[in-house]
Amino acid sequence: MSITSRPLTQTELLLELEPVVGRELDRHLAVAREWFPHEYVPWSEGRTFDGVLEGEAWSPEDSSISEAARVSLVVNLLTEDNLPSYHHEIATTFGRDGAWGTWVHRWTAEEGRHGIAIRDYLTVTRAVDPVTLERARMSHMENGFATQYDGMLRQLAYVSFQELATRIAHRNTGRVSGDGVCERLLSRVAADENLHMLFYRNLLAAAFELAPSQTMRAVTDVVTSFQMPGQGMEGFPRKSVTIAMAGIYDLRQHSDEVLLPVLRHWKAFDIEGLDAEGEQAREELSAFLAQLDAAAARFEERREARRARAEA
Repeated sequence: MSITSRPLTQTELLLELEPVVGRELDRHLAVAREWFPHEYVPWSEGRTFDGVLEGEAWSPEDSSISEAARVSLVVNLLTEDNLPSYHHEIATTFGRDGAWGTWVHRWTAEEGRHGIAIRDYLTVTRAVDPVTLERARMSHMENGFATQYDGMLRQLAYVSFQELATRIAHRNTGRVSGDGVCERLLSRVAADENLHMLFYRNLLAAAFELAPSQTMRAVTDVVTSFQMPGQGMEGFPRKSVTIAMAGIYDLRQHSDEVLLPVLRHWKAFDIEGLDAEGEQAREELSAFLAQLDAAAARFEERREARRARAEA
């Protein structure tokens, strides 16, 4: 690949990056480990629910996991449930042929395990009201998901950050759950998300070599407007506050554990050969990161003050 001085079309980007997709796909398949959702679910704890089989009605006392973990598990599961919409978006952008298509289907198959495993765990352990959960699933999937980003570069930038953010959210949810089974399951899911992040991150690194200014613009547009894919679910603002207050996923983690590590990997602030628009995009990126750092510090101060009041 060689650096070009003009913006590349979507078709040109797909063709130029396909050899990289092939190499990254081979690398992914070599390191991805087969696993089975049913092995991570404590089936012996299950009991029949009320309804057509006349079992026991769900009660909040059925589970001992923390409320923050319960909220986060539901948010994470409903996010995973929108997989058909995600598949549609990436298949529309990347295509279903060649290496791109092989990756699209492989990614979808791997992601499908996450919703299966988490739902089975929640149902068997009675961690949530299954009726409320099913109604939330129906509502969220009826709304679907549509990317806010046009073009493959912006979509690649988004998933590079989003996959890492999801990994961290899953991992930390397991840690605060107080349940070793839950933590083991979500650690397994997080491992998948990390491999997916590596695929997209490495692919966008190649895009920086191919079209640095164009890619810098895409990255800045995504970083400055990033939202988690669960943004559209009912009650998400309130749920996200609960998740942030519990330290599962907050502004500091978004900045220090998601954005900055990926940007450092790309050497975003060391790339040479940017045109005027690329330099402008990098300046905007730097300014936004400074603002985000300040906002994260303010949130941490408010959270500590709230915890101190609660303890007092």
